[in-house]
Amino acid sequence: METKAEIYSRVGKEIAAVIEGESSATARYASVACLLNLAFEDFFWTGFYIVDPLKPNELVVGPYQGTLGCLRIPFGRGVCGITAQKRETVIVDDVHAFPGHIACDSQTNSEIVVPVFNEVGELAAVLDVDSTKLKNFDIMDKAGLEAICENLLIGVKT
Repeated sequence: METKAEIYSRVGKEIAAVIEGESSATARYASVACLLNLAFEDFFWTGFYIVDPLKPNELVVGPYQGTLGCLRIPFGRGVCGITAQKRETVIVDDVHAFPGHIACDSQTNSEIVVPVFNEVGELAAVLDVDSTKLKNFDIMDKAGLEAICENLLIGVKT
C-alpha cells in the first residue's frame, strides 16, 4: 500500500504529464481535481474556486469533483475566503468548530484550502479539498498540494 508521500509523488508526476503544454487554466484545474480525487479515497470534494475577474474580492466555483459546491464565496468568509484573503494554506481539523464556516455540504468534516497564484504572483484561485473524516489533513497534505499548485499556472493566461 502506498504511503501518502508516495501518492503525492505519483499523482504530482501524473498531473505534470497531463497538463504539460495545456494553455487552458480550466483544463488544468479540471485535470488536477480529477486526478487528486481518484488518488485519495478520503477526498470527498476536490476542486477550485476561481477569483472572479468582474468581482475581484469574490471566488466563483470552478472545476471540481464531488457533490454540489457553493457557487460564490466572498474573500474573508469560510475556509476558502480566509485562504484567499490571507493568501496562505489553511487546514481545518473540524469545520463545524471553524468560525464562519460555510456548509456547502453538511457531510464535510475537515478541509484544506491552498492558494493558487499566477506567474506574476496574483491570486488566481484556491484549491479546496474536503473530507468526511475529522482531522484528515496534515503537513504532508499541505506540502503535497502546495507543490502541485505551485506551478499550476506557469505560462497560462487566467
